[in-house]
Amino acid sequence: MARVWQHPFLNVFRQFKVDEWKRSTKEGDVAAVMDKTLKCTVYRIRGTVSASNYIQLPKTSAQSLGLTGRYLYLLFRPLSTKHFVIHLDLSTEDSQVIRVSLSNLFKEFKSTATWLQFPFVCEGTSRKDLAGAAPPGARWTCLQLDLHDILLVYLNRRYSHLKSVRLCASLLVRSLYTSDLCFDPAVTVAEARRAKLPVTPMPREMAFPVPKGENWHDHYIYIRFPSDSPAVPSKLVQRNCSPPEAGFRRHVPQLLPRPGPFSKSRQDSMSPVVQTLGPTASWQASLGLLPEDGLPSECSEVSIVGGSGVDRREPSASAKATDKRAAGSGPPVSACKLAVVPPAPEDATKHEGFLPDPVLRLKRVIGLGGHSTKWALWTKDGAAVVYPCHAVIVVLCIDTREQRFFLGHTDKVSALALDGSNSLLASAQAHPHSMLRLWDFQTRSCLSLFRSPVHTVCSLSFSESGALLCCIGKDRHGKMMVVAWGTDQVGRGGEAVILAKANTDVDIQAFEIAFCNETRMASCGRGNVRLWRLRGGGLCSCPVDLGEHHAVEFTDLAFGRAQYGRTLYVCSRSGHILEIDHQRMAVRRTRYLLPTQTPGSPLPQKQACSLGPGIAISSLSVSQAECAVGSEDGYLRLWPLDFSSVLLEAEHEGPISSVRLSPDGLRVLSTTSSGHLGFLDVPSREYNVLVRSHTAPVLALATECSRGQLATVSQDHTVRVWDLATLQQLYDFTSPEDAPCAVAFYPTQPIFFCGFSSGAVRSFSLEATRVLVEHRCHQGAVTGLVASPDGSLLFSACSQGTLAQYHCAATCCRVLRVAANVVCRGAPPSPSAVAVSGDSRLLAFTGPFKHMVTIMDAASLDDLLRVDISALDPASSGLDSAVAVCFSPAPRSHLLVSLSSNKVVVLDAISGRLVREFCDVHPVACSALALSRDARLLLTAADRAIKVWDYLTQSDPSCQVYIGHSEPVQAVAFTPDQQHLLSVGDAIFLWDILASPERSSPESVPGSPGPSPTCEAASGPNASQQEDALAGTNGLPRWQVPVPSQAAPPQLSICAGPLDGGDGTSSVSDEGPSEESHSPEGLCQAPGPPVLVQKEAGGAGDGAAGGPWDPSVLPHPHGQPSKQGAWSLRRARTQPAARPDAYKHFTARYKASLMAKNVSSPPAGGEWLHLKAVVGYNGNGRANVIWRPDTGFFAYTCGCLVVVEDLHSGSQQHWLGHSEEISTLALSHDAQVLASASGSSGAASGCQIRIWDVPGGSCQQLLSHHCTAVQALAFSLDDRLLVTLGDYGDRTLALWSMATYELVSSTHLPEPVHDMAFNPWGAGELACVGQGALTSWLLQQRGADISLQGHREPIPETVGAGELTSLCYGAEPLLYCGSNAGQVCVWDTSASRCFLAWEADDGEIGVLLCSGSRLVSGSNTRRLRLWAVGAVAELRCKGSGARSSSVFMERELTLDGAVVSAVFHDSMDMGVVGTTAGTLWYVSWAEGTSTRLISGHRSKVNEVVFSPSESHCATCGDDGSVRVWSLSSMELVIQFQVLNQSCLCLAWSPPSCGRPEQQHMAAGYSDGTLRVFNVSRISMELKMHPHLTALTAIAFSADGQTIISGDKDGLVAVSQPRTGLTFRTLSDHRGAPISTIRSTSKENRAFGVEGTDLWLAASGDQRVSVWASNWLRDCCELVDWLSFPAPILTEASDCSPPSLAAFCPWDRTLLVCAGLGPHPEVVFHSLCLKQVVKKIPLPAFAVSLSLSPRAHFMAIGFAERVLRLVDCVSGAAQDFAGHDDGVQLCRFAPSASLLFTAAHNEILVWEVTDC
Repeated sequence: MARVWQHPFLNVFRQFKVDEWKRSTKEGDVAAVMDKTLKCTVYRIRGTVSASNYIQLPKTSAQSLGLTGRYLYLLFRPLSTKHFVIHLDLSTEDSQVIRVSLSNLFKEFKSTATWLQFPFVCEGTSRKDLAGAAPPGARWTCLQLDLHDILLVYLNRRYSHLKSVRLCASLLVRSLYTSDLCFDPAVTVAEARRAKLPVTPMPREMAFPVPKGENWHDHYIYIRFPSDSPAVPSKLVQRNCSPPEAGFRRHVPQLLPRPGPFSKSRQDSMSPVVQTLGPTASWQASLGLLPEDGLPSECSEVSIVGGSGVDRREPSASAKATDKRAAGSGPPVSACKLAVVPPAPEDATKHEGFLPDPVLRLKRVIGLGGHSTKWALWTKDGAAVVYPCHAVIVVLCIDTREQRFFLGHTDKVSALALDGSNSLLASAQAHPHSMLRLWDFQTRSCLSLFRSPVHTVCSLSFSESGALLCCIGKDRHGKMMVVAWGTDQVGRGGEAVILAKANTDVDIQAFEIAFCNETRMASCGRGNVRLWRLRGGGLCSCPVDLGEHHAVEFTDLAFGRAQYGRTLYVCSRSGHILEIDHQRMAVRRTRYLLPTQTPGSPLPQKQACSLGPGIAISSLSVSQAECAVGSEDGYLRLWPLDFSSVLLEAEHEGPISSVRLSPDGLRVLSTTSSGHLGFLDVPSREYNVLVRSHTAPVLALATECSRGQLATVSQDHTVRVWDLATLQQLYDFTSPEDAPCAVAFYPTQPIFFCGFSSGAVRSFSLEATRVLVEHRCHQGAVTGLVASPDGSLLFSACSQGTLAQYHCAATCCRVLRVAANVVCRGAPPSPSAVAVSGDSRLLAFTGPFKHMVTIMDAASLDDLLRVDISALDPASSGLDSAVAVCFSPAPRSHLLVSLSSNKVVVLDAISGRLVREFCDVHPVACSALALSRDARLLLTAADRAIKVWDYLTQSDPSCQVYIGHSEPVQAVAFTPDQQHLLSVGDAIFLWDILASPERSSPESVPGSPGPSPTCEAASGPNASQQEDALAGTNGLPRWQVPVPSQAAPPQLSICAGPLDGGDGTSSVSDEGPSEESHSPEGLCQAPGPPVLVQKEAGGAGDGAAGGPWDPSVLPHPHGQPSKQGAWSLRRARTQPAARPDAYKHFTARYKASLMAKNVSSPPAGGEWLHLKAVVGYNGNGRANVIWRPDTGFFAYTCGCLVVVEDLHSGSQQHWLGHSEEISTLALSHDAQVLASASGSSGAASGCQIRIWDVPGGSCQQLLSHHCTAVQALAFSLDDRLLVTLGDYGDRTLALWSMATYELVSSTHLPEPVHDMAFNPWGAGELACVGQGALTSWLLQQRGADISLQGHREPIPETVGAGELTSLCYGAEPLLYCGSNAGQVCVWDTSASRCFLAWEADDGEIGVLLCSGSRLVSGSNTRRLRLWAVGAVAELRCKGSGARSSSVFMERELTLDGAVVSAVFHDSMDMGVVGTTAGTLWYVSWAEGTSTRLISGHRSKVNEVVFSPSESHCATCGDDGSVRVWSLSSMELVIQFQVLNQSCLCLAWSPPSCGRPEQQHMAAGYSDGTLRVFNVSRISMELKMHPHLTALTAIAFSADGQTIISGDKDGLVAVSQPRTGLTFRTLSDHRGAPISTIRSTSKENRAFGVEGTDLWLAASGDQRVSVWASNWLRDCCELVDWLSFPAPILTEASDCSPPSLAAFCPWDRTLLVCAGLGPHPEVVFHSLCLKQVVKKIPLPAFAVSLSLSPRAHFMAIGFAERVLRLVDCVSGAAQDFAGHDDGVQLCRFAPSASLLFTAAHNEILVWEVTDC
């Protein structure tokens, strides 16, 4: 009766008297107004915050509307340029409340178990912007929502009633209506009657007024969602299309299949699209596919975009409907573009929280059974086995070990059965009532799901044809029940029906249907064997007379095959095998099997029919000739059918649960109760283990990166180590008495640590497979165990509250500290109980109470912070407690804490403040946390579910839920390469992560239709898995609906770039038709990556002088290149591979600094600075040295600069243009063109490849194609082509035309490539080396098109090299390749074979050069070797029999670092070699010498000081060196080196009155020591230790007799270098590091105090103290004390700027300060007036400061990689680029003619012009 009063429709506003606001409520700006269009009163809801301005029905959330109508009609109009939100709360039949939200605020469809969010795209919104504010002139809209279909399609739930509605600002609403009828708003009652149309017109009360003679659709908008609701029968479609005289056209929206890479399955993943039904739409038009962007469309664009639903029709249904509707005879109209499509990938990347859906895909599982280990089946062809792993059913391919999954069970699978044709698979889960699933075995889709009357199914049996399924188990009274199901209609869309069922009092342990007669069955159990028959709708059984065996426990049975078809074999636990004639129901023969030991026989022999204890047989299987028997003694035995003797036997590690003979009888599958699955290959007599698994829940896991291993601990008292690549078990450690609880790997050695329930912590060696050391610091079970990432420390916590710290830098770890009562007592073991930060500095855990989280210093265990979790939410009624902790990756100092209130809070690890929180993360407390290395993905696990969160999204982060575990998930973790996810609980799950670690470029191609895999390589099983993932057939059930991609399926292809120059178009060649698409912005778009974009010249470098910067790309210092435009190419970013374990592969140095944007460039000719010299060579680059002996051209890289140096005069040219570190160089064969490549500056930009004109030194062109970094460059022999090779994260080989600078071909590589070279004899042949193979690429030209054809040659096993890392061509046809194992192998390119290899080094060979009969090799062992290889050409004829004895080493040199670059003269007598130490060496083989050409610091430069005469300068760095340079030539003169310490500060003594020839330097080190060096004698004169912590600042007094030093703790020490005594210590700055100490001379009575020296100290807490001193009289007085407020930092800033202070050289009464105060500025403070007299604003906080001693110039360095020179008089400023990191140091020379700046380890020398 509830529906009667609501029929035919219900006006909700009238029913609940909205105008009275008694049964409804309003909030905010809600008013009744008169609408001129509708000519009636409507309600206006407006306001800036939607959540604060709304109408809600009913009044309170505790009430319910109770409206049961299927359709909800909302008549509303969005307010122009505003957003609105609509919330509907729907109740399901199982009383679950689902919220459905619609808004033009939403940018993407989101779905959880209780919330659906649909973006609403307003009329006039472009397809590129799928969501946005309503446009001006928005029209009234009739929105029809099919509430029934929304819940059914998106959540698979049944709709019950509408509970509540909330309409939020900003919109006008007329009313709400509910009905079970589908109305057509464009049809009036009169029109329907006159035309006799079979439609339901809109009631007059609901109708919009339409002027006479005009069309409804011209004034209003009609939206029905979902658009495929079966509201109108298909037969009505044709009737409505044909009569044009009806006066209107009927419009029924249609859910259209979208083109995409979907595999054909029973459930097609579709995109919900609600299209606008305009007046020109017709049946034919509404069925068209989407046109390209830019095509004219005559219909409006208003829609709701959602994620994909599930179309439950047959795949042919939509095709049939399409045919019917296309057959209509309506008038021809233009194709109407569907209003909105799912978000295109390029739009999605702009959304901060976009994650691919699904973001995870199940790849592998480690586990067997769960409920029982007896179920393992062969497929029909014997190529795969099927077995359950708890709630997952696995199909394992025998040959490839690839796994496929049947997913859907929510509890452990208790039984399996497969029919004879492998069409149907039946499975049952253990939980009562048992749920049965029938699967299509080929597509892995569930055909039928039904509940069995059997409470616990223990066995399933299929008939040979698959038409009959028998189920055996116990009913609710504990009696055995047999149920027979008819399944012949399941594959045709029908359901399984019960044919018969029977109860029995006998025990049944096995049941099988006879293969020869499907109506006959057999069962066996304790004391019985019964024969069954299905007849007349009933099941009847008859016992077999067992005679003397009536008390035997029978365990398994099998029907004989072929001629033995009448025989039934039954085995027993006593060792008997009965042969029964099942037609006569009589025992034909009895066998009794027992083992006996014959003398001298190593194996027990078996005999039949003997006396004695028998073999307990658990399973048997019969083929046409053999019988396989598995027994509880662990033996698998293969017998002939007469049981005369054992044919084969295999011993297992545990009792055998089941055996299965393959259909061909050549393999025997076996499972054991100890979790093993394997098979015995009868012809080869080999046993192969397929699966090893834990037999109890897994408690914890740990991963190791260098060897790729996984360690797990389980309740089965074992610790197992697995290979992450293959998931094969490597080691198994068993502890029968002491249960393991926690595990952690040592980061750098093959050692792991394990904590046990007894409190012991043991160290295990994987090499020796033994326990190395045992510690017993704990009295309770170990609850947490974690190693620091740097491998120096190990921490363990126990249930009694004790925390232990171990030093584990050596093989034998030792206990450092034990702290009692610091960890929460009684906490259960958890992998997330203790956490160490990524920089190994902080330690976090729960304690000392459960509501407290403590953060300690990891080295000293000093308490740094304690956070009371219960105080974070004062409104909470309960006391919150911490469950798990996890640090965010560096450099962010965040701590994630899971709370018992089902929240995850993010705390600042320094201050303890609450940064953000995730509410209602799981229904129960989250027990495990993990955050990806790029901080994009957050994993939470609770109960049996895993959630993946978009961590970077600050507001309303999206999540995806993954289920599949049948028991609570104990731990989750990312693999070291961040490509996979591990989850453990009942089993070990390995998931593929389908999201890139880095965000895709948001500005890759504006307006692009989205990436297409045209140029991506996807072949083999990976491609099929990708398609499976998109089709929804390979991934665990999840609650979020997938959004289908519009891209075509991935193909292995060659991508050719633009061929027509700059005409704004490009094409992609892929052996098929190419497509073109155009956009209004002139962007060239291909149907897939790459997309070529022409940029306008002059775009960089524009900005106001001295204005603020944005973190972005630095401008080109000399303007744009000489060509009209710069070509850049972007392609879809693929999932990066792990970095290869090869030093040859380039990896850009990590830089935390951001690049500045809108930097003003000084006017040409008016620059105040000119770059004079660069000190250093980038040893991090690869092949970044060029030398041409014939022309004398010499070039190398330093940071982002190309340095061209004259080797005779030492003068330098500097080619500026790159903004990032240059990775490699290449010179054309005619020496006229140089190519340089730099890395990407972030996700928003690609790599830069610059083409330089060598004679002119100017940049000719800028190319961009690669995403991450460029590994190598190479010119073709004729210099017409340039080949660029991407690094491991890019894996792209690109081919460029040097005539037009266009990309002509691009190929995505399946694996990283280390090096490449053109064949000097074969035109158009390119060789590449990488992982395990040599690849030859042939350039094929067809007209203007050039494509690449690859041929891969694997490395012979005899070579034994894992990766080839370098290559070079020798005498024709020889190719030399170096490997990471130190071998050089020689290939015959004409025959494509490797015929020779020899051990050339102990380490990886990164450089190979050959000319004539000599070969040079360079390796990471620092050795450079010269080889005589003249005899190799003769050895080629011997083939594989060639020996390397004819190859010998002529010379060897040891350099200062790994060899990364080398170039030699053609004679190979001399050359230039670069090393990782930042040194360039001139090598002469004739003299056997190496001479240093260029050198620099290895690591960060911390200080530059000058000698008083300005003849020399000195630098110090983190590498522990102090280097003295000649200022005239910038050559290294002296180097003082201290090992294992960093030199942090340096000072040069002033001229000494007594002995001016004595020059000293004082250097401060990180260990607190101070060393004094005598420069004249080149010796260290003194070493003092005035500080306990690192020295951070140092200065000499004015007379040079005293040294003032400051340290990290804020202490200032005053020492005498003559005596080495520290006679005074000042602690005024204690607590903050001293950043600056400066000293100068002063008159004795100046400032009213005594003293001849005036010095200052600045500390990191924004305080500066100024002192006057006379150290000879031991006098020191405070002159002034300055304290500034803390700087106001942006969110992008990670730390406070340094406190900088200096005495003004042109007015010593002025103090110049920077980095002090809330704003970025330079402050001039007068010591006489005691006040600030001048301020100069800065665009950012300064990180370095220097004042010119003569002119009123000030140099300022910024972290944004910019140097600014400021005229302090006029305030004018000039900015200079050229640094590839923050300018952490700038120093004027005493003469003020030179300015030194440092960015990390590079030193730039600038010449100050006279201005």
